[in-house]
Amino acid sequence: MKTKTTNYHFNSGIKLESGESLSAFDLVVETYGELNADKSNAVLVCHAFSGSHNAAGELNNDGKLGWWDEIVGPGKAIDTNKFFVVSPNNLGSCFGSTGPTSICPQTKEIYGKDFPDISVLDWVNSQEMLLNKLGISSWACVLGGSLGGMQALQWAITYPDKIKRAGIIAAAAKASSQNIALNEVGRESIRKDMNFYEGDYLKKDSFPKSGLKAARMLAHITYLSEDNMNKRFGRKMQDAESKVDESVDYQVENYLQYKGEKFSETFDANTYILMTKAMDGFDPAKEFNNKLEEALKKVKAKLLIIGFKTDWLFPPERGKEIQLAAMRSEISSSYLELDGKQGHDSFLFKSKRYEDNIKAFLSS
Repeated sequence: MKTKTTNYHFNSGIKLESGESLSAFDLVVETYGELNADKSNAVLVCHAFSGSHNAAGELNNDGKLGWWDEIVGPGKAIDTNKFFVVSPNNLGSCFGSTGPTSICPQTKEIYGKDFPDISVLDWVNSQEMLLNKLGISSWACVLGGSLGGMQALQWAITYPDKIKRAGIIAAAAKASSQNIALNEVGRESIRKDMNFYEGDYLKKDSFPKSGLKAARMLAHITYLSEDNMNKRFGRKMQDAESKVDESVDYQVENYLQYKGEKFSETFDANTYILMTKAMDGFDPAKEFNNKLEEALKKVKAKLLIIGFKTDWLFPPERGKEIQLAAMRSEISSSYLELDGKQGHDSFLFKSKRYEDNIKAFLSS
């Protein structure tokens, strides 16, 4: 599989939904496969809040595979023998694109807490700028799971002439009050860390590791299903020699401690706050009298909406809401509900029905 990682610089900057602006910015982008002669086979994959540009394969030859490696690649659901797959790291992230850990060109210091608020619409607008820089007139498809699915929906609404299909997977048209509440608990655990310094921790040569770890542990529970957790861990006790922390008793505790620790070694706390707030604020219907069907009126893309029965973060009912609004707006759309063993995270893992439906949608 032909893979290329590129840092695209945008001198023109971008006006953000908040009213603030970035005078210039970078997007790190990984591409897979090759663009065909008429540039009609480009597929944009959008990552969830903690993802990166590395959707498939290994990024640093460290054995760690991309977040959608089971779905993107030669012969896979998103077949890189047929499609030119574009995977950007979003604005505000901490994996190379301009974000809180970047240097502000005006102050010559790290943005930190002063990085402006980012929205899903801002991501889509920056991706549209990337589309133009690549010399492509429209995406054959935009798709992603969770917050990535929200971006696909926003693409269909905002740029109806620049997208042929949108895959909205394990997503919702807006966050629920429970979603927002859980995100706020995570953010508060970061803010209450003594090393947070009101967001200026990098300038203090510090890092709120404990707060970020706790936030991720809480969030990770919402990505799993109760059934999967019971089957995997039950009430099994953790072996003393393999404990990651002396306070651990149960295997599920050990697992969460491990996941939280690993995450806190690679992610940024200000980015965590920024990304979760972008998820909380997503609501494309707010500009259309809070009516999703009105927001969808100008959509021209075909929609594939997928939900997973074990997902309690964005349960299938949230996908059905999008499907019903699409039907009322007379949009060509399909809804698929899958079992999924991994809860919300099921969108990351292949299954025959999941793969077959994505393949059929891309060739429709």
